[in-house]
Amino acid sequence: MATINPTQGPASGGNSVVITGTNFTGATAVKFGTKSASYTVNSATQITATAPSGTGSVGVTVTTPGGVTTPVAYYYINPPIKSTLSATSGPLDGSTTTVTGANLTTATSVTFGAVGSATPTVVNDSTLNVTAPTAEDPGTVPVTVTTRGGSTNGLFFTYVDAPTVGTISPATGPESGGTAVTVPGTALSTAQTVTFGATSAAFQVIDDSTLIAYSPAGTGTVAVNVTTEGGTDASANSFVYVAPPG
Repeated sequence: MATINPTQGPASGGNSVVITGTNFTGATAVKFGTKSASYTVNSATQITATAPSGTGSVGVTVTTPGGVTTPVAYYYINPPIKSTLSATSGPLDGSTTTVTGANLTTATSVTFGAVGSATPTVVNDSTLNVTAPTAEDPGTVPVTVTTRGGSTNGLFFTYVDAPTVGTISPATGPESGGTAVTVPGTALSTAQTVTFGATSAAFQVIDDSTLIAYSPAGTGTVAVNVTTEGGTDASANSFVYVAPPG
C-alpha cells in the first residue's frame, strides 16, 4: 500500500506531496479524489505530486499500466480566518494577545510585520494565544496568522515606546490631597494609571509629553509612577505630603 507525505494541505492546493510505494514506473495518472494532479515520477518507488485544490477528505491514487493503487486519505484544510486581537498594542519587549477567528487549529506561526514571528499556543479552533516578539522601535505592524491551510492578514498591532517621567511640579501638597501636579515626560499619551506611592490618582493627559495628576490623600514621601501601554516609569523626584498645622 502506498503512503503519502504530508497527509494534509491547504484547500487552495499547490503544495508538494510525496507518494511512496512500488512499481510506479510508467505511471499515467495521479488523482486526489476525482481531480488529476501534476506529478513527477522520481523512481519506481517515489512520485512527487502537486495537490490540486479541494475540500474535505479525498483518496490519493496512482494509476500505472498494472492498475490503480489503494486510495490513501488526504485532508484539505480550510484557510484561517481571524477576526480580533484582544490586545492591539503593547510594549516594545512584547506582550501576550489572543487571536480569535476560525480554522486556527493547525496554526504554526503568527508574524508581526518585519519584527518577526512567534509560535502561538492553540487553545481551540477559534482561539490562539501569542506573545508578540520584541521590537526595536515603536510603530504599527500587520499581524499574519499562518496555518497548514494558508495565511490570513487584516489585523494590526502597535508597539508603544516605554514612558519616561521627569521632574514633577509642585512636588509638595497637603495630606488631604487634591494638588494638581504637572507630570512631564515622553510617551505619555497612552497613560493607563498614575499612582502616588501605592494609591491611584485621577489624571488628565494633555499630550504625549505632559499630564496633570491630582494627588490622592496620603502621608510621607512617595514616588509618582506612570503606567502606559509601553510600561511604567517613576518621576525623577518624589512627592512630599505636608502635614497640617495644629
